[in-house]
Amino acid sequence: MTILGEGSFRYEVRHGFGNLPDGIGWTEVAGVGVDSADRVYAFARGPHRIVVMDREGNFLDTWGEGIFTNAHGIHIGPDDSVWLTDSGDHSVRRFSRDGKLLMTIGVPGETPGHMSGKPFCRCTHTALSPRGDVYVSDGYGNACVHKYDPAGRHLKSWGKPGILPGEFNLPHNIWCDADGWVYVADRENHRIQVFDGEGRFETMWHGIHRPTALAMLPNAPCPCCVVSEGGPDMPINRDTPNLGPRLSVVGLDGKVIARLGTEMAGHEPGRFIAPHGVGVDSAGAIYVAEVAHIAWPSLMPGPRPDRVASLHKLEPLAVRAG
Repeated sequence: MTILGEGSFRYEVRHGFGNLPDGIGWTEVAGVGVDSADRVYAFARGPHRIVVMDREGNFLDTWGEGIFTNAHGIHIGPDDSVWLTDSGDHSVRRFSRDGKLLMTIGVPGETPGHMSGKPFCRCTHTALSPRGDVYVSDGYGNACVHKYDPAGRHLKSWGKPGILPGEFNLPHNIWCDADGWVYVADRENHRIQVFDGEGRFETMWHGIHRPTALAMLPNAPCPCCVVSEGGPDMPINRDTPNLGPRLSVVGLDGKVIARLGTEMAGHEPGRFIAPHGVGVDSAGAIYVAEVAHIAWPSLMPGPRPDRVASLHKLEPLAVRAG
């Protein structure tokens, strides 16, 4: 048994999650989401784009083949609709849980251009507010967040390139809590920025290395979230310990409560290569999606195996409601 974490936040690792039938699989998993019935949705890169499983990893369904250019972010709405952000064709699509297309935001394949501040240029993730407003982080070719109403009408945008409060250096993921606060994983600034629902800057969290995704943790002893962190990928610091890749539990005051994995990159149980997305089920189990295939050359020495595990489950051992 492999255990990660400390104190009240300890987890048993289920490495390589998913019991898939022959012919169903992925190259790697960009994002993972969990619906109200604890069905797990892997937004995959490879032949099968959405793979649906139960919380034990048993295969349920697959859909979405032939639609997406580059799978990047997934968010499950309160009605179990599935919001998928495609960084390759600059669009956000909303589906029913069985794969029926309900809405598209943006024009697939079209962009206003690099750092225009207008939607979208290689958008990264989507989140919903409690009232149904839609927030999209626009990160690889932009440095901003866009807000839409529930019908998909653009309301406002905020942010520009930079390192000051309210500025971004690759906004890679976004989350909205039950009170309407908006959390942005400002990846290459090594921080999470917190805004109100209108984009007014409130605070920022440090002590996080290249945050790639975040999700609130239910049933925890205190209000907190789990953050996935990318490790160093330059040759000069690739072998430096305690920088990640890993997960961190962070309180809503911005203080790091626990680290889940602090070693260097690896593909053994309990270690990560490139955590890229996180999802949490009703029992507090954490699902970790990794872009382990594409990240291998910059993070790992030696040849890449034919198959690298890209989805994991961390089952809580000690998290209890306070």
